[in-house]
Amino acid sequence: VQLQAFGGGLVQAGGFLRLSCAASGRTFSSYSMGWFRQAPGKEREFVSTTSRSGSTTYVGDSVKGRFTISRDNAKNSVYLQMNSLKPEDTAVYYCAARQGVTSTRTSEYAYWGQGTQVTVSS
Repeated sequence: VQLQAFGGGLVQAGGFLRLSCAASGRTFSSYSMGWFRQAPGKEREFVSTTSRSGSTTYVGDSVKGRFTISRDNAKNSVYLQMNSLKPEDTAVYYCAARQGVTSTRTSEYAYWGQGTQVTVSS
């Protein structure tokens, strides 16, 4: 599966963005999807994940209550709604896919998009 993330940009603190990730192929619903982010000088960290059907989701502690993941299998897409953005949310955001159940571990995702930059100004 090939992934392409987009929707990043520059936003003021307290603002919002919606990231999208489009997947190629006809088996999108067989993949659990995740969002991860990487800030300069830091390791890539888990943000959120959704199961193959979208019925189960997990969100990282640092974004809980502010970010929401969703997917539309008919459109081969996964989304990340980001509200109440903070400067510390500044990072490159990546979508990723893995076959099987969801995971919060970067190492368990085999497929990655190219990333989209999110910058939150204070």
